[in-house]
Amino acid sequence: MTAFSVILWTLTAGLHAAVEPGRAPAQSPNMETCQALAAMPNLTITLARLEPAAGFVPEHCYIQGTISGSIRFHMQLPLPADWNGRLLNIGDGGKDGDLDFADARLEQGYAVANSNTGHDVGAEPGAWFGFDNPQALVDFGYRAVHLTANASKTVVGAYYGRAPRYAYFEGCSTGGRQGLMEAQRFPSDFDGIVSEAPVLDYQAINAGHIWMTQRLYAADFAGNLAFDADGDGSQESLTKWEVLRDTVSAVCDPVDGIEDGLIEDPRMCPFDPERHLADRMCEPGVDGDACFTDRQIQAVRDLYRGPYDSAGVQIMRGLPPGSEYGWARNVIPHAGNDRIPFKLIYALDHMNFLFFEESPGLPMSTPNDLNATPDKRAVLPEYAWWEFDIDDFTGGRADAMRSITDATDPDLSRFLNREGGKLLLYHGWGDSEVQLGPTLDYYDAMVAATFDGDMEAARDKARFFMVPGLGHCGGGPGPGEWDRLAPLVDWVETGAAPDFIVGERRVDGVLENQRRICAYPEASRYIGPAGGENDPANWRADNFECR
Repeated sequence: MTAFSVILWTLTAGLHAAVEPGRAPAQSPNMETCQALAAMPNLTITLARLEPAAGFVPEHCYIQGTISGSIRFHMQLPLPADWNGRLLNIGDGGKDGDLDFADARLEQGYAVANSNTGHDVGAEPGAWFGFDNPQALVDFGYRAVHLTANASKTVVGAYYGRAPRYAYFEGCSTGGRQGLMEAQRFPSDFDGIVSEAPVLDYQAINAGHIWMTQRLYAADFAGNLAFDADGDGSQESLTKWEVLRDTVSAVCDPVDGIEDGLIEDPRMCPFDPERHLADRMCEPGVDGDACFTDRQIQAVRDLYRGPYDSAGVQIMRGLPPGSEYGWARNVIPHAGNDRIPFKLIYALDHMNFLFFEESPGLPMSTPNDLNATPDKRAVLPEYAWWEFDIDDFTGGRADAMRSITDATDPDLSRFLNREGGKLLLYHGWGDSEVQLGPTLDYYDAMVAATFDGDMEAARDKARFFMVPGLGHCGGGPGPGEWDRLAPLVDWVETGAAPDFIVGERRVDGVLENQRRICAYPEASRYIGPAGGENDPANWRADNFECR
């Protein structure tokens, strides 16, 4: 009898013992089996109920539970007759703090689990969970996902009477980081992992968010790409951004041989802000709606280069050409986002609670008002995001937190080689929230550390897909629609490694673009009708191949 069988036998015996003799029968066997989970002797289950079918979501057993007090988890369990034998843990977004559902995966027959990673966003919004709470930091960093993996396997064994045939993890952004963290620290938790747009350099990316925003805020928005066109004191015009976006596209889109509004590989993009915007420069000493000052050109250069310290030490790669479409939401402060772009929304209290080993103070209540003065003499002093110095990163002041939150260990030998796991990495070149460059650097480092630089050996276990035009976890002008999990399941269970995925872009239900997205280092090349590469009718998967 295996160790898991012993645990399962003990658990099942405990469940039967918890049912009182003479208890009134449940309304249905499905309801009784589901509600019995509340009596589990080795897990704290706070809710177990049978959910009726609703729309495409089938009837299923829904449970909630707690782990170590602060970690809440829940599961969507298909009825035994509907279960496909697989367990899926799903990742989280942002700083989490809630329970996420996966109705589509439930419909496909997966038993699905997710946690709040140890805190509730309703009480501790943003990074506040890290305030004077070291355990919450560890839970968020890596512990909660691992313990939820354990708990979900126990629940599956109790409910279905057997262990899952396969266990998978699927996540994007923070969820992508969680997936890599599992592969690095807990290699036996899952048979296969999907990691999309992972925030793997967690401290560097948050420091970079602040650094980029500081560049655009500096000197009363002198380097900003929004402009006060009507003189009311509010920078409402985004003409500069539109000019930049369109110029980059005009210069770089044709490089791959197809003019489809996409930059296939920004590494091949020859765009140079000073040269290609030369005819758009403002007169000396003048700023205007549709022209660029020297300071604004420098800000553009900095955004593409990425954060660096006062000595010029590079911290991570910057935003790639082709990501500009998302800058109005994520990067540029303007009247439309109340001068708080999404990069700042995500990072504005990060330096208060999740960066330094000891908090420098509470965040400001008016994060878009740089005229406000942080109160340093209050019982709980204040610390504003604009006070952050990027030299604190290269000076090692984030090292303690990096050891908790960063998923940067390139040695995946235990997961990929010893455990026989499979890893699929996805990232969009159009992602302006979490730039693709660090993920590419990580994959190359993993090939070196885990496979002694043998790319073909690495591709037997881990594959990376870089998607042109895809935004953060979706969206953007690229072919970003496909089932992220299906290629991994097929690979794990049949051995069929995905040489490419077929990405699609639909607008109002109409297919506009379909492309083969090739596993790195191969790239997609047009092989369709000669001379028809710029005809949208030919933008179909069969007209592309991987080379």
